[in-house]
Amino acid sequence: MSPKPQFQELDYRKTSLGELILRRRTVLSLDNLEVHEIILGDSFLMSSLFTAVEVALSDLGLAALENSKHSDSEWDVVVGGLGLGYTARAALKNPKVRSLAVVETLEAVIDWHQQALVPLGPELTGDSRCHFVHGDFFALALDTSDSASFDPEKPGQKLHAVLLDIDHSPSKLLDEQNGKFYQTEGLRCLADKLHPGGIFALWSDDPPDDDFMKSLEEVFVSCESHIVTFDNPIRGGESSSTVYIARRSPT
Repeated sequence: MSPKPQFQELDYRKTSLGELILRRRTVLSLDNLEVHEIILGDSFLMSSLFTAVEVALSDLGLAALENSKHSDSEWDVVVGGLGLGYTARAALKNPKVRSLAVVETLEAVIDWHQQALVPLGPELTGDSRCHFVHGDFFALALDTSDSASFDPEKPGQKLHAVLLDIDHSPSKLLDEQNGKFYQTEGLRCLADKLHPGGIFALWSDDPPDDDFMKSLEEVFVSCESHIVTFDNPIRGGESSSTVYIARRSPT
């Protein structure tokens, strides 16, 4: 039997944000583990080798919603950023999630899931609660019209939770135009799309940011940051990221 190729490019696209590559590689040092990776320009977006924080984003966000006295029995949730699908899959494991809209600006990423080029594609596309929205999460979040919604089929829809995993952090952006979202006015636009007591959760690859926490505190009734640690077999030892949890006022 011939050995697996160490690197295999599954797709390549030119996008407005730079060259987008989906590749599969075999990590020889980890017993020939097969890993899928997404690379955008000079940015390493995601690897199936590191998914703990993506899962924690969903688990922590929905746990906060569960603990809310103002939570409904069924939830409408939005995930910002599809990637390899680990945040979305974690959300769908919660039986209270009634609908899950995953907003992705790169059409190629949606194609990869629909064409089963990534491992979680069949699982996500096979769940009737989940659907993909090809759109700009930040533009949709900042829309202040009466019909504003992340889901074009549900104008004016209010959400129970928004789970965001797109930029590297509130200060390290894939697109500088995203910056206005992380300011007070942008966060207020997002909060207006939540039910009372609804949750906004955000992944960041940086340590907790005091300035961003202050912006959250101006808009939400409560907010907190969680440091999530995970094993890093490439560098050795542990690495960490941050998950922010903010709750809209119940009134």
